[in-house]
Amino acid sequence: MALHPAPYVRQAGQDWLLSCADTPAEIRVLWDADELGDFPTGGHWTAGETTLARTMDAIKSIPAAQRGPVLADCHQGIAWWLLPPTLSDELDDVPTLTVRPRGWVLRCPPVLYPVRGRVWIERPDGSGRLTDPVLLGAALSPGGGPRLPTEASR
Repeated sequence: MALHPAPYVRQAGQDWLLSCADTPAEIRVLWDADELGDFPTGGHWTAGETTLARTMDAIKSIPAAQRGPVLADCHQGIAWWLLPPTLSDELDDVPTLTVRPRGWVLRCPPVLYPVRGRVWIERPDGSGRLTDPVLLGAALSPGGGPRLPTEASR
C-alpha cells in the first residue's frame, strides 16, 4: 500500500470508481457534501465482507501487485474486498468472509479522502484490478496464506 501515491494515480482510481456508479454526477454531489455514495454490486465488482482485523492480516499475505481495492469502515471494524463480478462459489468455504449478492449496495467514500469513518486501505488505481478470490480465500484461511496454490501466486 503506497502511503502517498502520485496525484494522477489517485485521480485515475477515483475516475474508475465513478465509472462503476449508476449515477456518477449524484455521487460527486454526495462526496462534495462529505457523504457516502451508493455503489450496487454485481456490474463491475462483487463485495466480500470480513472484519477489519482479518483484512489487515490478509493484506500481508497477498502481494501488493495482486490486491484490488479494499474499503474499510473504521467505526464498525468491517472491510470489503472488491472481487470479480463473475465470482460464483469460490469463497463459499471461507467462513470468515461474506460475499454480498448482486445488487447489494456498498456505501463508498471518494478515493481521495475518508468520509464518516470509511477509507480505502487499498485504493482503486484506475486499472480495474480486483483481488483474485483464490488469493483472498487462501489469505483468510487458517494459517493466513501458506496454502496458496503455486499457480495463483504467479
